[in-house]
Amino acid sequence: MKRLSVYYLLLLCLILSGCGASKSLNTASSSPVIATLDLVNVEDDKVSVTVDPGAFSTDAVTFYIPKTVPGTYSVDNYGQYIEMLKAIDYKGNEIPVTRVDENSWSIAGAKDLDKVVYFVNDTYDTESERDDAVFSPAGTNIDKGNTYMLNLHGFVGYFDGYKEVPYELSIAVPGDLVATTSLKRASQEKIAGKDVFKADRYFEVIDNPIMYAKPNNISFEVQGITVNLAVYSPNGVYDAVALEGRMKEMMGAQKAFLGPIDGTKEYNILLHLSPMGPTDPNGFGALEHHTSTVVVLPEQMPKENLEQAMVDVVSHEFFHIVTPLNVHSEEIQFFDFNAPEMSKHLWMYEGTTEYFANLFQINQGLIDEDEFYQRMVDKISNSRAYDDDMSFTVMSENILESPYKENYANVYEKGALINMSLDLLLRELSGGEKGVLGLMKSLSGKYGNNTPFKDDSLIGEIVAMTYPEVGEFFEKYVTGDTPIAYEDFLAKVGLTLTSVKEESGYFLRGQIPYIDVDQQNDNAIFVRKGITLNSFMKDLGLQGGDVIDEINGVAISLESIRPIIGESFGWDADKEITMTITRDGQQLQLKGVAGTPTVMVEKIMASGDATAEELALREAWLKG
Repeated sequence: MKRLSVYYLLLLCLILSGCGASKSLNTASSSPVIATLDLVNVEDDKVSVTVDPGAFSTDAVTFYIPKTVPGTYSVDNYGQYIEMLKAIDYKGNEIPVTRVDENSWSIAGAKDLDKVVYFVNDTYDTESERDDAVFSPAGTNIDKGNTYMLNLHGFVGYFDGYKEVPYELSIAVPGDLVATTSLKRASQEKIAGKDVFKADRYFEVIDNPIMYAKPNNISFEVQGITVNLAVYSPNGVYDAVALEGRMKEMMGAQKAFLGPIDGTKEYNILLHLSPMGPTDPNGFGALEHHTSTVVVLPEQMPKENLEQAMVDVVSHEFFHIVTPLNVHSEEIQFFDFNAPEMSKHLWMYEGTTEYFANLFQINQGLIDEDEFYQRMVDKISNSRAYDDDMSFTVMSENILESPYKENYANVYEKGALINMSLDLLLRELSGGEKGVLGLMKSLSGKYGNNTPFKDDSLIGEIVAMTYPEVGEFFEKYVTGDTPIAYEDFLAKVGLTLTSVKEESGYFLRGQIPYIDVDQQNDNAIFVRKGITLNSFMKDLGLQGGDVIDEINGVAISLESIRPIIGESFGWDADKEITMTITRDGQQLQLKGVAGTPTVMVEKIMASGDATAEELALREAWLKG
């Protein structure tokens, strides 16, 4: 999963203003579970779903809708979007059903059970109203006659003990909408007005989302992989053809970077562009699947910004074909959707993936060295907003609980930096011959899609494949709680981590904001914690965590801060500034002048006395 940071909403304002058991043991037949979805007769923005499991030989059975799904690392309780669930016997009568909790229903008299029927609400409609909104790329959309985003874990459930049986999906759909999905079709043509798909087990159902929309698709080949890009642009701002060039370049570079690692012959990109209305999705980013990804981005983004966002999030998701989709633990292979045990290795699943999503761009010439270094420095800065003393394996294993879940976003920051540091160490120990990419190739060769590793054994296996010093690295920085001295690792390739003074904006340094949006507190605007503030904010007396209530008499909200940020680019140095803030529950008034804001920032720079060996290692690291 790649979630664009919360403060991306603030940047967007600027962009917009400027532009299991076998079923045969318990059933009378080996028929698949048949799930039927009616996308034609949608009533009150709800979709009717029927799940026919075949015949049971047990007296009672439990029906589940997932509590969580792989890749999200959050508890979303999709059962809360299910209404009026009924169990029907073979005579058409209702069987007693007891709702056990938000995501499960106990059905008595299972031997007589013919099917369960229920209605599904979508998640997009209520995102703006909820503090616990489902991340949009993992969510669902029901927009009758226009589009349906079927992340199927929100629509289709499973019976206890029957996740490993085949499924058949029959979907009634309006004739002018087409499906984009990696699910296997029973027929290329509709059968009695329905699309029919097959899956070998329940995991395949939820691993293959479907987007229905009017045709806006393009297909292209990338080194033996067929890539399908489907775009839903409600106001017709973008078509798939316009985005093909950048996507083809990016995915071609990714495949060249990966070399022989190959997890799929087909890859589907499902892009839902949001007009950002009150019932539209606003959780921007993407969610990975084995052979596809769901991407949600704002429709109003200028083309250049949209393409760069697509490069950043889609490249991250595509690299998931390496891990966890190709290299993963038993906890992921046998994922329990309603009582999950989490793996210890988010440093790899998300950290390695995010690192590759940046490294491949310098490796393949899509960005230059300065841009790559700046990205790594930004991650160093961003990582300090989280608990730098927290063991990454402990955090990963407990990611669904506090205080670990509040540190989840650090997998994209420090997780990538762990991999950068490991990469530099491996390059040094191997004389430039080996790095993290080579390590992942070795792990892919040993395991693969259907052979999981044991969670507690992975690090030992990595050490056995590499060097004893790698074990010390993991013990100190990954399973241990020691912050990484990045300058020590950068020095191995003749680079230094140096602090320099540079000018900044009043509220932004380039594309990095000093302020953020608290979505759980009425979108309050506050000063970010854990980053170095500029001289304007320091001189005014602002501190990380301060909530900004007013600026020069203007009440501050997500809407009102946009023009103020725009105006700030024209402020004179002697302009008087008054801010009313709330700090630790107490309201304060701060006064000062705008001045000329500067900030001390870290830079990765080439050392003036780098040795030939260090330069060779740097070349191997960036281009090898």
